[in-house]
Amino acid sequence: METLSVALGERSYPIFIGTDLLSQAHLYNPHIHGKQVCIVTNETIAPIYLERLKSNLSASHISSVILADGEAHKNLTTLNEIFTTLLSEKHNRTTTLIALGGGVVGDMTGFAAACYQRGVNFIQIPTTLLSMVDSSVGGKTGVNHALGKNMIGAFYQPQAVIADISLLKTLPPREISAGLAEVIKYGLISDAEFFVWLEQNIELLIQGNEAALTYAVLRSCQNKADIVAQDEHEGGIRAILNLGHTFGHAIETAQGYGNWLHGEAVAAGMVMATDLSMRRGDISSEELKRIVDLLERANLPTKAPADMTPEQFVDLMGVDKKVLDGRLRLVLLESLGRAIVTSDIDTKLLMETFAACR
Repeated sequence: METLSVALGERSYPIFIGTDLLSQAHLYNPHIHGKQVCIVTNETIAPIYLERLKSNLSASHISSVILADGEAHKNLTTLNEIFTTLLSEKHNRTTTLIALGGGVVGDMTGFAAACYQRGVNFIQIPTTLLSMVDSSVGGKTGVNHALGKNMIGAFYQPQAVIADISLLKTLPPREISAGLAEVIKYGLISDAEFFVWLEQNIELLIQGNEAALTYAVLRSCQNKADIVAQDEHEGGIRAILNLGHTFGHAIETAQGYGNWLHGEAVAAGMVMATDLSMRRGDISSEELKRIVDLLERANLPTKAPADMTPEQFVDLMGVDKKVLDGRLRLVLLESLGRAIVTSDIDTKLLMETFAACR
């Protein structure tokens, strides 16, 4: 097992990464400070792991909420199911919420924890590759709105993140690929050496090799933890973690939440961001090809939906958390392994990117 720390002063917390961690009660029981626990999971994960987790908890009062599975259910209506359980079973301010699931479960559980009685503790136990390397770390929580993804939420840090690589054995290949989009992102924005490692080991990751997955999760989480420690609330450098996301969120919103997985939309979005970076003269065509090739080897889409118009992209990208004072800001690549955030966007080049990437 490897242990990392997200260094945020009094809000610092550990990330445990390894195999067969779900049964190791000593990892999460120290972070449960009261007698009450509420496990939030979904209908796919509950039959596989819920009872196993319950059997290892030290709390005397354990509730569970089993949500519908999928991005389409990441909304205020579903969020209210968590509050209903907490209130009906009389959970107090010492309760601890545990998110047992992927990014949707983690985001909603964290947001519920931030809101319930103005803030209670929560623990992240991510069950997908994407949530292990991205959404479970850093404290971004929230839900979607019909007009924009993740537009309702809060920054709220967990007490601990437990990334059990063994849980990935039951993950469908499409979900593994979706998670690899976020893994590849770290190589692009801040870790060129890791990008080369990914080029050399992508087939092992696709095949579910535990050693390769453990290393990829560890390296990804270290990259994210370092960035979050510098900028918890995304006032500066943390925004680079959104490479491809402004394009990708537009795709998810336009296509209907869940029709494109988040990682799939981000993959296509990263190609668009890199294509625009190339047109600006920052990235070479050869580097763009390397990025496209790696994403394709990871079985990820590298083109945006053909039915999305440039006007639709522009409209949806305008409903984005990186828009400031009416100006669109994009994360682009200055070089392989170095990202920048800029509002200096040449509209002509952006339109060329839309044309080339559909």
